[in-house]
Amino acid sequence: MTISIRLAQEADALLIARLHFHTWQETYRGLAPQAAFDVVTEEVRLARWQSMLANEGSERTILVAEVDGQLAGVGMAGPASHEIFQSRAEIKFLYVGAAFKRRGVGRELLLHLARHMMKAGYNGVGLGVVAGNNPAIAFYERMGGTRAGGYTDPGPVWRSDNYLYVWDDLPTLMAQEAKSGS
Repeated sequence: MTISIRLAQEADALLIARLHFHTWQETYRGLAPQAAFDVVTEEVRLARWQSMLANEGSERTILVAEVDGQLAGVGMAGPASHEIFQSRAEIKFLYVGAAFKRRGVGRELLLHLARHMMKAGYNGVGLGVVAGNNPAIAFYERMGGTRAGGYTDPGPVWRSDNYLYVWDDLPTLMAQEAKSGS
């Protein structure tokens, strides 16, 4: 199995929206209120991804992971949206499709996003993970992330409690990329 990582393009919006929608539904069942499931439809996701991918001048990096020509995951990083991140970049999205979990896709996306943020001048990256999302918490801890506090995401429908995970030594994180042969 070969994982390839590339910059997302506008033409990827529909596949990204579908992956994001289905993965979000699976991940947050039992954690998010029903109102969030009612409002955040696949169409809503599509409109948001079309908008983000059309905004070429942004400071964000959006990457897709593919396995054997299939979209396996998506990640986005850029300037932080909450003061808890301090001077770190924020990994805003990191989703891996159910068929591709535990196959290295999330790891490769995380490492590539961190490398892009390091090239953009950031010394560290962080991300928020919803309290109760235990598989993600375990993954970020295996990847060397340190829990550095928590915050409430002010989302329009669901104000989730989140843990902040950080990597303040990007060269050490990047050493994992070198070991994997990426």
